[in-house]
Amino acid sequence: MSIKTKGHTFTCSECGWTTTKWVGRCPQCQAWGSFEEAAPVTRHALAPSSPAQPITDVSSAASLKQPTGVAEFDRVLGGGLVPGAVVLLAGEPGVGKSTLLLDVAARTAERAASAHLPPVLYVSGEESAAQVRLRAERIGALHPHLHLAAETDLARILGHVAETQPSLLVVDSVQTISDDSVDGIAGGTSQVRSVAAAMVTIAKKNNLPVVLVGHVTKDGSIAGPRILEHLVDVVCQFEGDKHSPLRMVRAIKNRYGPTDEVGCFELVDNGIVGLADPSGLFLSARTHTVPGTCATMTLEGRRPMPVEIQGLAVPSAGSPRRTTSGVDSSRVAMMVAVAQARLGFSLDHADVFVSTVGGAHATEPAADVAIVLALASAQLELPVAPAVIAIGEVSLTGELRPVTGLQQRLAEAARLGFTTAVVPPHAQNVHIPNGLTLRTCDDIVSALQSVLPVALAGSHQPATASLPMQH
Repeated sequence: MSIKTKGHTFTCSECGWTTTKWVGRCPQCQAWGSFEEAAPVTRHALAPSSPAQPITDVSSAASLKQPTGVAEFDRVLGGGLVPGAVVLLAGEPGVGKSTLLLDVAARTAERAASAHLPPVLYVSGEESAAQVRLRAERIGALHPHLHLAAETDLARILGHVAETQPSLLVVDSVQTISDDSVDGIAGGTSQVRSVAAAMVTIAKKNNLPVVLVGHVTKDGSIAGPRILEHLVDVVCQFEGDKHSPLRMVRAIKNRYGPTDEVGCFELVDNGIVGLADPSGLFLSARTHTVPGTCATMTLEGRRPMPVEIQGLAVPSAGSPRRTTSGVDSSRVAMMVAVAQARLGFSLDHADVFVSTVGGAHATEPAADVAIVLALASAQLELPVAPAVIAIGEVSLTGELRPVTGLQQRLAEAARLGFTTAVVPPHAQNVHIPNGLTLRTCDDIVSALQSVLPVALAGSHQPATASLPMQH
């Protein structure tokens, strides 16, 4: 049996979308001038390599997840590496991609040696084997079951795989590998597509887990054709601020696990370490309270993360400024307006600064209450108790609105030692963890009154910020 395609077809080199006529811009990925013409071909039916069978008869034993030994990386993958899966780890230069994967390769090699499995193969296209050895010594990732190869030619890498028969293949990076049978320089669209397709083929054929390192462009997207993300099974984004030791790995595509998990790491002098409890990076280690701070609990995927919000308002010498770091500037502007309209603070001629501690990010609406309370605490020069945490969205009318994942947030707050939580009124239906007291507040006025000794002009009137409550 044979099937002949009708006429010429045009395929997008970026995403693989196919059409019967040439178009200037791909409707799928919006790339310009990416269509290539393909002549009609005749397809001949061949005997299947293995007969089809009911899905209930297919064994899943060969696809059980294998832990890498790095708990935070396993969390993002959904438990470990699946045999035959291809994982793409992308991130900015210097964020720690190679360091993390070298640690993963060494730990996997240690586990493979104890289980009498084949060694782990680490292929470096950017550094020599001696340079990789130096980094491995620094981070303590030396193991005789970890094999190194410095290659940039795809055919030679496939030769290494055929000779070593590894239990894990790490390629650093896919943009530095070239295929001699394809035109173009390494890192080009056709080269990256060919190398990625070859890696996927060898992974599926040998049931071999493969981890690829990918570069990113100036806007943070993965470099190379969009089809690269379609070919692989898992796409992980490695994020981090160069001014902070915190690094986060999140899965933006995962065929074998969740895409809302986040792994936290800390970049230290001797490598990168996983942070099962990163709260120490985001909370000040003070023994006494100071005005202008309030803690909140954000959600990174499904993981609750404590964040300390700091606020400061000082008289402006000219045009008032609104400076933010780690928070959404537009939401801060709205919270400043709410503080003026609903609480009676005069911030028209003040420079307002709002920041987070430790380079954390609190861009979701759940941090609204903490932002307002931090600014109010700074204006009144009255500190919020260190055991108080504020969670909730604030509307422009001053009302407190519910947020998602409140149960997880409260459970993590109780585990970290917080004793009081300021929450919206709908939080009464959630389970209250032991040791945690909820203060449900209808609006920002009652929220302010519940944590700071402030005299109010009325239950629905602005607070008299200059008149603290007399004891």
